[in-house]
Amino acid sequence: MKADYHRYLAEFAGGDKKSEHATNAKAAYEGAQSTAERLQPTHPIRLGLALNQSVFLYEVQGDHTDACGLAKKAFDDAIAELDTLDEESYKDSTLIMQLLRDNLTLWTSDENTDQ
Repeated sequence: MKADYHRYLAEFAGGDKKSEHATNAKAAYEGAQSTAERLQPTHPIRLGLALNQSVFLYEVQGDHTDACGLAKKAFDDAIAELDTLDEESYKDSTLIMQLLRDNLTLWTSDENTDQ
């Protein structure tokens, strides 16, 4: 949540404040990512983190390659272990996976349009 908070501030701030919030968001996302790696790739929290961090990379940092790479890896890792998904988190996980796929589709079509 801390990373998302700073991401939202970075999206609307300007100048030095934008840079400060982006730096704070990046550090918080990286810390959360190392913790989330202990969770199953299909866990909704891990998937949600990948979704939010990839949006941060794409929208705030302008790092389209890393954003797409992160989203694709999270999606592919979850697909590979979809059969291990418990019934309780199935709906949440598959919804977030769909959002990851939607972003990838949008971002790759944007890249193709720009070329």
